Amino acid sequence: MPEGSYSTDPFGWDRDQRPPLKSPADLVIYEMHHRDFSVARNVNLNPGEVIMRRTTTRYPGKFLALMEQWAVGHLKALGVNAVHILPSFDFASIDEFASIDEADTRPQYNWGYDPLNYNVPEGSYSTDPRDPATRIREFKTMVQALHKAGIRVILDVVYNHTYDMKRSNFQLTWPDYYYRKTADGNYSNGSGCGNETASEQPLMRAYMIESVKYWINEYHIDGFRFDLMGVHDIETMNAIREAVDQIDPSIFIYGEGWSAGDCAYPSDRLGMKANIPQMPRIAAFSDEIRDALRGPFSDDTKGAFLAGKPGEEESLKFGIAGCIAHPQVNMDRVNYSKVPWATQPTQMISYVSCHDDMCLVDRLKTSIPGIPMERLIRLDLLAQTAVFTSQGIPFILSGEELLRDKKGVHNSFESPDSINQLNWNNLERYPEVFDYYQRLIHLRKNHPAFRIGDAEKVRQSLDFLTTQPCLVAFRLKGHAGGDPWEDIIVVLNANAETKTVEVPAGKYTVVCQDGKIDEQGLGSVEGTTLKVAPQSAMILYR
Repeated sequence: MPEGSYSTDPFGWDRDQRPPLKSPADLVIYEMHHRDFSVARNVNLNPGEVIMRRTTTRYPGKFLALMEQWAVGHLKALGVNAVHILPSFDFASIDEFASIDEADTRPQYNWGYDPLNYNVPEGSYSTDPRDPATRIREFKTMVQALHKAGIRVILDVVYNHTYDMKRSNFQLTWPDYYYRKTADGNYSNGSGCGNETASEQPLMRAYMIESVKYWINEYHIDGFRFDLMGVHDIETMNAIREAVDQIDPSIFIYGEGWSAGDCAYPSDRLGMKANIPQMPRIAAFSDEIRDALRGPFSDDTKGAFLAGKPGEEESLKFGIAGCIAHPQVNMDRVNYSKVPWATQPTQMISYVSCHDDMCLVDRLKTSIPGIPMERLIRLDLLAQTAVFTSQGIPFILSGEELLRDKKGVHNSFESPDSINQLNWNNLERYPEVFDYYQRLIHLRKNHPAFRIGDAEKVRQSLDFLTTQPCLVAFRLKGHAGGDPWEDIIVVLNANAETKTVEVPAGKYTVVCQDGKIDEQGLGSVEGTTLKVAPQSAMILYR
């Protein structure tokens, strides 16, 4: 290469390949923020070793942290096959030239939901933000390393608003064209951030399509999570899906099926959760299963199923079925939705916490004051068992496998590292938690009954057993999805006492019981009843 020249492609970039994916149902999504994940990394190169080898990251808070052996090794050991990285395009609120220490003490920490330049990697995640080529090359190096490990990269995109409307490139190009206004002439604020873009305008729609294609073609991105997808119109979302299909139909698209306020556009024409049937092969988050498990988004102190409060069983069943129509789910008793909104289970994201809400550990602490650690761990594992045995696509927040907490902060987008960083010491402190998550993910991967991917086949294979207060049980029958196990029983018991459950007569092998998972078997039971330990899941097969 001639002196003074450089390339934005890492070595071997032309040979980089997207990891194979037969069906979206096979995805296991891990939502992460570059800084949260890596800034405090100091232990555990190889999860599961008796003697932990201590290591530190060379690139705390940077794109390149995700190419390091410790990071790739952790993700592979856990078993996830897709990372959802929080917005990594150029955003406005961070001084890209601040040092790591400065960024921790100055009020400028952010997750990136304040867009500036949509098609440029964020400089604060590069090792040299002053050199434009560096951020591009390092972003690609990160993607390349994850792809080599068999992990897809999903980019969080925020086309629904801009950080500074008056000085945005959109407004400077064509004043008022790219933004919606209300009937009284004010700028609409469906994003909750002071403005909302007008995706229905032909040039805005074209911009979004070309931007998505650019990230795919230039950076080899494998999927997109649309922030506040409910602000965008259905036609635009379908046009994006169509354009992406022409490149690679396996690229996954999902988003938040809601807005943060009223939009100056008819709600029946927006990408709301209720309109998912009009957006084939686009998925949305299920707040039904999330809040059925932990309690409502609007009140951090109010618990639900996990807190032993009855009434959310039908909502949990709706989530387990993948938010599709199921003859044994009474929609009149489901929270938020009175009609099924997913036509296929692969249109539903199953989760219990994400970045912009209280994480699972904090929610358990606030909804069950004084909860002992032993009980907290039991309920944490029970919650994730519901997520990973559902027919939707499982999604976990980075660090949940480490019992992550954020010291009770609900929305920590401006909190310092001391709140947001992952506590890697918990790998040594609570090894049984990582072990359970790891085994749970592998159980799902090894058994297609948990990821059937087709609505009609789910209805044929999934039977709910008799429901009790704070107990939901179901059977996956007849080698569901081509599973080697003929019948699988899953029982989720959030009660503080042992419960008896009736099951079809037979001899069963237990693979999950009382906070432990072993696909080779933990014992066997025979008959028509099971005794399920308090605040735990039981999984067995015949």
